Amino acid sequence: MQYDFDKIIPRRGTNTVKWDTCPDPELLPLWVADMDFQTAPCVIEALRKRVEHGVFGYVRVPESYYDAIINWFSRRHGWTMQREHILYTSGVVPAIAAILQSLTQKGDKVMVQTPVYNCFYSCIRNAGCELVANPLIYEDQTYRIDFDDFERKIVEKGVKVFILCNPHNPAGRVWTREELTRIGDICLRHDVFVISDEIHNEIVMPGFHYTPFASLKPDFANQSAVCTSPSKSFNIAGLQIANITVANARVRAIIDKGININETCDVNPFGVEALQAAYSPEGEVWLEELLSYLHGNYKFLCDFFANRLPQIPVTHLEGTYLVWIDCSILGFSSTKLEAILRSQAHIWFTAGDVYDPARNEFLRINLACPRSILSDALEKFEVFCKKVTR
Repeated sequence: MQYDFDKIIPRRGTNTVKWDTCPDPELLPLWVADMDFQTAPCVIEALRKRVEHGVFGYVRVPESYYDAIINWFSRRHGWTMQREHILYTSGVVPAIAAILQSLTQKGDKVMVQTPVYNCFYSCIRNAGCELVANPLIYEDQTYRIDFDDFERKIVEKGVKVFILCNPHNPAGRVWTREELTRIGDICLRHDVFVISDEIHNEIVMPGFHYTPFASLKPDFANQSAVCTSPSKSFNIAGLQIANITVANARVRAIIDKGININETCDVNPFGVEALQAAYSPEGEVWLEELLSYLHGNYKFLCDFFANRLPQIPVTHLEGTYLVWIDCSILGFSSTKLEAILRSQAHIWFTAGDVYDPARNEFLRINLACPRSILSDALEKFEVFCKKVTR
């Protein structure tokens, strides 16, 4: 490989959320969704040049920024966006919040598919809307959509907006074209607007294929807002850059106004430079090697559990670098288990109930780290499990 993902980059003491939130110097944090790898060298070089200029005033987003997005998604994913459809903002979560506050009224029903990324809940709550859950069906260590429940609740509850997670965090699904089409057809039939969080779109395991929701049908594009960012795939979340693609001109104008009202319309020069560098041929080479390494980490984790912790099922991972494991045999709620693991085993996995209170037996593991760190964390977890199950 051209790039060394085994290299350990010390992060403790850099005011990073992942490593510095807990003061325990022995703690191995595999929780919040950022990676422990340096970003692509082409991104670092672009930022270095910008820093050397030394002036960091207000930035004008250039046409080359939009060209980079359009060329990237067209080349990699067969989705050719229109320049005027793209709105930039500071992040996918601020984007979702602004869209909800722009398109809904207090008391409107918003559907999600649980378990799901926890910030969806706060966005819905902060918009004054009411949550409608369409629980995913868990069987054979994977998840599928309960379409009967999906459509029935849309009709019975009067759902106005559906937040799609594609690929899905934390279920690890990369929704197929058929599943996405069925979702879109139901939402069209009942006039439900779709907000599609596609922030993990590049992190897909071999044999699976990410499909942009809006690329499937013009009608889907016309009744959706697709939120994307290079932040997860290139580990640049701190640079705060994201995009909302909205084909419907009327809706786009409403969302654009909402972004301005919520003061998430300004971005920083580093995010603009980083996105253009990431969405380049050099960035793509780095990304492909990253995906290969992440798949190796996933295989390593699966082999570890199969051979040493077979009593703990690992949910099949199709996309994202976030593994979902069933710890019900350990006999703790996920919140308590997270706390005990931090204090006793010096590892930090995320409690599953933040993604769905009904999934209180699951933990989420971030495997986007050097394999030696992943191995050490799993060794610690095995020691703990053997203590509590003997």
